[in-house]
Amino acid sequence: MMFSSSHASSFQVPTPFNKPRKQQHQQLLWKSYHPIQQTNLQQSLFSSVHLPYPLKRNLHKCFLQKQSQSIQEEEQQQFEFERLSSNLNQATLKREPGSLSSAILLVAGTTVGAGILAIPAVTQESGFLASAVTCIVCWIFMVSTGLLIAEVNVKTMCELGSGGVSLVSMAKRTLGTAGVQISSWSYIFIHYALLVAYIARSSDILTNYLGIPIWESATLFSLIFGGLCFFGSQRFIGAINGVLVIGLIGSFAALVAVASGDVHLDALLKANFQAAPASIPIIALSFVYQNVVPVVCTNLEGDMTKVRTAIILGTGIVLALFLIWNAVILGTITDNSMGVDPLQQLQSTSGAVGPIVAAFSFLAITTSYIGFVLGLSDFLADLLQLPSGQNKPLPYILTLIPPLILALLDPEIFFKALDFAGTYGVLVLFGVIPAAMSWSDRYSNSSSASVKIPELVPGGKITLLLVLGGSGYVVLSELIQNFQHL
Repeated sequence: MMFSSSHASSFQVPTPFNKPRKQQHQQLLWKSYHPIQQTNLQQSLFSSVHLPYPLKRNLHKCFLQKQSQSIQEEEQQQFEFERLSSNLNQATLKREPGSLSSAILLVAGTTVGAGILAIPAVTQESGFLASAVTCIVCWIFMVSTGLLIAEVNVKTMCELGSGGVSLVSMAKRTLGTAGVQISSWSYIFIHYALLVAYIARSSDILTNYLGIPIWESATLFSLIFGGLCFFGSQRFIGAINGVLVIGLIGSFAALVAVASGDVHLDALLKANFQAAPASIPIIALSFVYQNVVPVVCTNLEGDMTKVRTAIILGTGIVLALFLIWNAVILGTITDNSMGVDPLQQLQSTSGAVGPIVAAFSFLAITTSYIGFVLGLSDFLADLLQLPSGQNKPLPYILTLIPPLILALLDPEIFFKALDFAGTYGVLVLFGVIPAAMSWSDRYSNSSSASVKIPELVPGGKITLLLVLGGSGYVVLSELIQNFQHL
């Protein structure tokens, strides 16, 4: 994170207002071997907070001060440790700094989910040109809200003095109890609903190609990729996710190469802007990645420049995929009647397209599934106030088992719930809530004495009002439209 010289000289992390995840430790007072230079401030957000345990790195000295004795009789014990901002391997106690490329791929992989498969169906009435404008506007909106979440997340990490801060801690600090309740239930509902959809769709694909029952394919999918999230280290998960994203891009390129030969230019010029607003909820749902922003902030150790780069580039890759994908599908299917999925029609017209679409769909769902499992498990760990930095099984059990059971019982009952989640939940949780938290963080009286960090989203109050107004307008429009159909 970069600071100007005026900030660097007075940068101070205040005393945390509560203990991070029940951590119990003695107070450590420490001194650096050398004065901290201004350029090193971007590498350490927590250079003056209390540290939970001594480590083996020869970077700093600290002294354990026993408060039961007088100052003259203090017994000092020397320890060596890493910065609290560092990512540490709990087994080796060695620092594992987050990789920017892994963070970009995590954002991109999380964003590319089942939503991309539905985009051609919901945009065929508006046409490619109008839907492209809608996609770009939704991308700008979702990037802004993700950056707002990152801004509040890093500031909350500074004040709490620990990483792994989820939406609960951010909402509690900025919006109070009401914000926690709205954020928590919206977050849990959206994640469970989408995880059910991912398991149901992936099990269909595995069943078709492996010839095994649905319950076996769903269980196999959950065990393999859920186990990866629990047992795998940060680097290993990043490497596997990178391989999956590369495969996703490869299958996408193959699909475009096979299907693009029949693209008609006149079909791409179709534009019905009046029908475009109806596709906003699904397109907004397709750009959901904000659930892994706290994970990205922790992995990148609060480096604001890297966090911003990961969000913009990660979602920018997906935007390009969405536009090319929609152009190929809508440009190829020119005589499609409304109500028929263009993707299904394309699969039926070419035998070579079917396996490629299945591979692309499975990889898109898998990368998104990994991101959602990581995000929800981290959220539940914070909600349950479990110790940070420890990989406890309970959050993963609560993350993996309920969606698996619901997908096995009857996944079709969640179709309406998914549509509801995209219409209301996403725009409330990842639209209204981030803007409200940022407003409280920037402009409330209680925030004036807290640590100051650079604003990732420019425009001040005008930008925040646009985010709040845009989210509220879409939600109210959908509510009115639904009531009219009753």
